[in-house]
Amino acid sequence: MQDFVYYTPTEVVFGRESEERIVPLLKKYGAGKVLIHYGGGSAVRSGLIPKIKAMLDSAGIPWAELGGVVPNPHLSLVYEGIELCKREGVDFILAVGGGSVIDSAKGIAYGICYAGDVWDFFDGKAVPAASAPVGVVLTIPASGSEMSDSCVLTNTEKGQKRGCNSNFCRCRFAVMNPERTFTLPPYQTACGVTDIMMHSMERYFTPDSPMAITDALCEALIRDVRITGERLMSDPENYELRASIMWAGSLAHNGLTGCGARFDFGTHRLEHELSTLFGVAHGAGLAALWCHWAEYVMPVNPERFRNFAVRVMDVPDGPAAAQQGIEAMRAFYRRIGMPVSIPELIGRKATEEEISILADRCSRGGTFAVGNFKVLHREEMLDIYHKANE
Repeated sequence: MQDFVYYTPTEVVFGRESEERIVPLLKKYGAGKVLIHYGGGSAVRSGLIPKIKAMLDSAGIPWAELGGVVPNPHLSLVYEGIELCKREGVDFILAVGGGSVIDSAKGIAYGICYAGDVWDFFDGKAVPAASAPVGVVLTIPASGSEMSDSCVLTNTEKGQKRGCNSNFCRCRFAVMNPERTFTLPPYQTACGVTDIMMHSMERYFTPDSPMAITDALCEALIRDVRITGERLMSDPENYELRASIMWAGSLAHNGLTGCGARFDFGTHRLEHELSTLFGVAHGAGLAALWCHWAEYVMPVNPERFRNFAVRVMDVPDGPAAAQQGIEAMRAFYRRIGMPVSIPELIGRKATEEEISILADRCSRGGTFAVGNFKVLHREEMLDIYHKANE
């Protein structure tokens, strides 16, 4: 077991019509002028963005807006947001959307307080020392960014997807109304379910011996999301199911399910290069890789995979349980419409050149390793990408 510090300062307002609390929350956290940051037209068409603008107008809170966030959020829009906020005197960022919008908002919040290039934080050239405050109105449960210390951006010019972790970017508040997720398409719902499960799976597969209570919390969360997520595919407007998934998304990535253990996040690192190179959904990319990663690293600690199979995937205990647990996960991904290989993900096999590019980028030219359950260098990365490409 590892010593740890657990810090989760985000105020959560959860439930029906929770958006009505936005103005009191903005005032509580000292918002002067607000940037309303969002993605595509759905936030406008649903009436949520107009509603937020009207509430701010009624409360006398000035605002600016910046839409256009795309999946795997682009650094270029973050630059635009930083310039807009500095020009308009914005001091609070309100993200309305899912993980991509939240991460874009966090990038802008970092940049407002930094004299240099905000990409320095993601490129390892600098460490954040401040951030403008960020609040969230969550509409897509998946990334857990509403309660995490994480921010991931894509630099399309360099072909790089990089993360920055710092407590400075933790959101002041997160408003969560499960009803806002009723209309999510099945594929997007499945991608979210996959990402949520993976955030705790990356903590579960650790080289350490975590506390029993941490293991139990982690196993219960992953198992519940698996069961609830599958039910949700045929019952998308079930409030209880949507609420369970939404809350699980926050708990899976706020550190709770990893207290006392080193994280792995090897699959996440491998996937970042897939979504950068091929422009695929993050959750789908994770599903395409995880079973291949699992089969590759299982010999390091088969007992850990046996526990996962029995306690999370409901596989009968026995000599073959570890492998059967991986097969059960593969079958689950297929049932919810997720790909389980690179060809299923992108519609064809990746070329040898593309596989090499993936490994080169993930290993940063052979100078960088990922993972903790089993540390992966460039050659191991190549092996896993090749397995996933069969």
